[in-house]
Amino acid sequence: MTQDYAPRLSHVGLYVTDVPTMIEFYTKVLGFVVSDGAEDGRITFLSRNPADHHQVVLVRGRQTGSDTPMVQQVSFNVGTLANVQRAYRKVKAAGCTVIDPRCHGNAWSVYFSDPEGNRIEMFCDTPWYVPQPLGFEIDLEKSEDELYRETEAICRAKPGFQPMEQWRAEISKKIAAQAEA
Repeated sequence: MTQDYAPRLSHVGLYVTDVPTMIEFYTKVLGFVVSDGAEDGRITFLSRNPADHHQVVLVRGRQTGSDTPMVQQVSFNVGTLANVQRAYRKVKAAGCTVIDPRCHGNAWSVYFSDPEGNRIEMFCDTPWYVPQPLGFEIDLEKSEDELYRETEAICRAKPGFQPMEQWRAEISKKIAAQAEA
């Protein structure tokens, strides 16, 4: 497969039961805007990026029980640790459930559930790579500097630790080799 054909995540669709509640959550808590939608409310498109018509699609008509999430998780890269901390404060203030701040060594994350139980992740990359899976609890109330130092110390102690640039160079070679196969 050539590199220019490599698939990338474009958007996530969710079957929902209460479209207005979900629109309010995704717009007020996560900062999306409604970019389009059907007049009858059966489908709503949301985006935070003018380059993307939609990043999240809410579709009325969930077929399972309301206590059964319709996705494993939806992940949003928010760019910086400060933004992960900001997201954490915002979802905490919104009364979201199952708030779980974690570090994977290669990312700082906060996981939480939307009003219909779908698992959401807001994350940013760290400058390090450690073999996955890895996850440990973090305190997003701490300063960025403190979290950075703590995370680096934990990561450096793990077998396979390396700077992310080194890992990216290695994975780029693997991707190129796969494209040639």
